[in-house]
Amino acid sequence: MSYLLHLLIMLGIYAILAWSLNLLVGYAGLLSLCHAAFFGLGAYTSALSMVNLGAGFWLAVILAVTLNLLLSFAISLPSLRLRGDYFVLASLGFQAVVFAVLYNWVDLTHGPYGISGIPRPTLFGIVIDSPATLALFTGTVSAGCGGLLYLVGHSPYGRTLKTIREDEVAATALGKNVTVFKVSAFALASGFAAVAGALFASQLRYVDPTSFTLLESVFILSILVIGGAGNFSGPLAGTALMVTLPEALRFLGLPDAVAANLRQVIYGLLIILLMRFRPQGLIGEYRFA
Repeated sequence: MSYLLHLLIMLGIYAILAWSLNLLVGYAGLLSLCHAAFFGLGAYTSALSMVNLGAGFWLAVILAVTLNLLLSFAISLPSLRLRGDYFVLASLGFQAVVFAVLYNWVDLTHGPYGISGIPRPTLFGIVIDSPATLALFTGTVSAGCGGLLYLVGHSPYGRTLKTIREDEVAATALGKNVTVFKVSAFALASGFAAVAGALFASQLRYVDPTSFTLLESVFILSILVIGGAGNFSGPLAGTALMVTLPEALRFLGLPDAVAANLRQVIYGLLIILLMRFRPQGLIGEYRFA
């Protein structure tokens, strides 16, 4: 039972990551490879706040979201002037910088040893520490984040992002400030990634830099590619498939090294087949090809 509850918790965390990245990729049309960096910054900020400063879970979440918002503004303003492949390379560079800081700033992050002993979340002064209550708590927060992002996506703001995605020149001609919309979408996506990071840190009670590498960014983007981007259901379908698939391989009794490689092969084949036969993913609207 504990295993299934842990799986539900991870589904909730990755659903937040997929929905938030969907706002940037599926709605605004900005392909980003640094979502794991914002995920990691959220996890480390909340962990350091709780372990070193004694902050409660919700204050730690606020600090993590605030830091991500500030960094996203500082990065997106110059980066969003870039187009297409150049923006992807800029996001890749930010991902590399964040990982290097987490790995090498030993005095603050403990480098490769990571941070342990992260407290569990609390609600009205009650510590949420059993697997069942953690799953319920994570599911509730995930549903809340998903509901907010659904409303954003179906609001005039979300429709404007789709207009910018389809034809940036036309959106400008209609009087839309394209830069403001792109920067705000980048900030919203990074803010929700911070919430996912705080949940991740409190669930595992340990964080280290290897959880927030470029491969993790590629994995989150793969959820969108396979599930589909540009609507609410695609990221959810991709999360369900991509998070549960490796767990299903455990029941085949394969050695860990073989299962890890087989998982990468399956992901690669899924992406290749979808790009060839269904570039919008399983149930998405945005075409990656």
